[in-house]
Amino acid sequence: MTAQQIRRTFLDFFISKQHKIVPSAPIVNKDDPTLMFTNAGMNQFKDYFLGTQTPDVRRIADTQKCLRVSGKHNDLEEVGRDGTHHTMFEMLGNWSFGDYFKKEAIAWSWELLTEVYKLPKDRLYATVFEGSPAEGVPADDEAKGYWSEVLPLNHIINGNKKDNFWEMGDTGPCGPCTEIHIDLRPDSERALIPGEQLVNKDNPRVIEIWNNVFIQFNRKADGSLEELPDKHVDTGMGFERLTLAIQGKFNTYDTDIFTPLIEFVEQASGIKYNGQYPDSPTSIVNLSSSVKSDIAMRVVADHIRAVSFTIADGQLPGNSGAGYVIRRILRRAVRYYYSFLNIKEPFLHRLVPMLADMFADVFPELKAQQEQVAKIIQGEEKAFLNTLENGLRRFAAIKVKDGVIAGDDAFEF
Repeated sequence: MTAQQIRRTFLDFFISKQHKIVPSAPIVNKDDPTLMFTNAGMNQFKDYFLGTQTPDVRRIADTQKCLRVSGKHNDLEEVGRDGTHHTMFEMLGNWSFGDYFKKEAIAWSWELLTEVYKLPKDRLYATVFEGSPAEGVPADDEAKGYWSEVLPLNHIINGNKKDNFWEMGDTGPCGPCTEIHIDLRPDSERALIPGEQLVNKDNPRVIEIWNNVFIQFNRKADGSLEELPDKHVDTGMGFERLTLAIQGKFNTYDTDIFTPLIEFVEQASGIKYNGQYPDSPTSIVNLSSSVKSDIAMRVVADHIRAVSFTIADGQLPGNSGAGYVIRRILRRAVRYYYSFLNIKEPFLHRLVPMLADMFADVFPELKAQQEQVAKIIQGEEKAFLNTLENGLRRFAAIKVKDGVIAGDDAFEF
């Protein structure tokens, strides 16, 4: 299945379960002062969970554009160095607001993954909340019971409060969650170590793909829990990881979400992409030229998505706040293609038409504005390339004696 087919299949599946498909909220979150960017599928539905708004339908599904490059989710410097980190990603989700609950959510997750997507059942694992008596939070035996109808007990793993209990804040709606993990290791490795020993252990081949959150409690100011009158389901499945699993790849950059972009960069730079990754977290200056160029191509393929969709959603690059974050991402891409792909002219903007076509059916806002978005990105590139070249010329002119730069040069205004 292609990435587009995988996404469409998800949405069609939940249409068959009487869900309304809603568009993605903007990636720039201007209505919530607690968030700079939309970073999870539930953001646009937060008022429904808090009870301050009532949805017009009780079953919803969508794919949400998310950006995680600030606050506790700031992994920007990891992007390009491994095969899973991204700035922008899609979160597939299905939602129940006081309608169905654990039984249906778990059954549909299993049906979609195994009967529709045909993922191998023996490679799937589920985690359930083990309970926290000290905090008055019971174990989620209900979810465990439903999973035991389709999974052997050694594929159902107890998880702690950190991994398997979701809370919006110190008070308010909360509840246990059940994660679905897949073991993508070759059979030879699986024979040596069972997958259940590697779930939530940071193994790059045993990964979480779907999380079902069951919002059933309200956390009161004194820390105690009370049952909510209406119980909700809030799910999120990483589209890039799902595509990786279905397409049988080890890295998300090897899926057709990214390969067309990487191939375009290959042709423009005249440098072959080899799919190499650093063996250790060493400085990029210590890596071989082929690894550097591979990292740079992944950086460009990832960053153009984040920059383009954020601009299309109304956030221009700037010197503060959300605008500065986008400018920083854009300039990181420029620095990588300038330094490691030998591209000295504005380049990112040339990827915008391809990106717009790739997502025209699901995020049409970029296609509608592709010329304007490309011009904005090109202007940013020109300005930063000029800064880079002037800075490099200045550094080349500085005299260094015995590894020391004179104070007049180091502190020149």
